[in-house]
Amino acid sequence: RAELEAQAAEVMAEASKRGEQLEGMAITIVVKAGDEGKLYGSVGTQDIADAVTAKGVEIEKSEVKLPEGTIRELGEYEIDIQLHSDVMITIQLSVVPE
Repeated sequence: RAELEAQAAEVMAEASKRGEQLEGMAITIVVKAGDEGKLYGSVGTQDIADAVTAKGVEIEKSEVKLPEGTIRELGEYEIDIQLHSDVMITIQLSVVPE
């Protein structure tokens, strides 16, 4: 039991450390878009995970939460990243045209 608790504490500590690195992070994703702000395609969890990882903090696409589905319009978004059941960080995402 003590071994399991130590392992759980280690996972939690790692998630907290990654959360501190993500705190206040702002990401910009450049996409092709039409005149009215509609995207040709969409921005999904994999795109966001790749952009965050490119900034130096490794995350998985399963950790990116998009409750309203993929992003299909230009704009500013607050994206939740769930690193652990107790660690939820919000980052700023800007989707801008090419």
